[in-house]
Amino acid sequence: MVKFNDTQLQEFNRLVARYPQGKQKSALLPVLHLAQDSFGGWLSSETMDYVAELLSIQPIEVYEVATFYSMYNLKPVGKFMFEVCQTGPCMISGSDDIVAYINEKLGIKAGETTADGLFTLKTVECLGACGYAPMMQLGKHFREHLTKEKVDQIIDECRRNAAVNN
Repeated sequence: MVKFNDTQLQEFNRLVARYPQGKQKSALLPVLHLAQDSFGGWLSSETMDYVAELLSIQPIEVYEVATFYSMYNLKPVGKFMFEVCQTGPCMISGSDDIVAYINEKLGIKAGETTADGLFTLKTVECLGACGYAPMMQLGKHFREHLTKEKVDQIIDECRRNAAVNN
């Protein structure tokens, strides 16, 4: 059964307290982030049902939000998620080539995870860094002006980090 631990529950209460009484649904986005971070990097149906119960809203209200935004993962993801922007400016600057190169290099398509569970490739809408295209988000960091060589360096860096942290 999915359940926040005491520390996570404290954070949940802090997030909900930001909003007026009776308006706890307003905390849905940050609570979904908390749940995703707390339960393996993705939102299972069980997790979304738990969030709905905590916020005293209908599960469908959680599903609508979780399926709308690309920042929420609805299936397990790799340790490193490459979120490549595919909006106009990035496409004009070669994001399609970057996605194709990652496909070739890692053997996965957008929405897939490598067999070793290290990498997930995701294409997303605008990440707000059009002047640095093509670009991707990796965790909380932007990787900008991407080239095949930079992608190789990022993959190597991630593999080194994974080896150190295992």
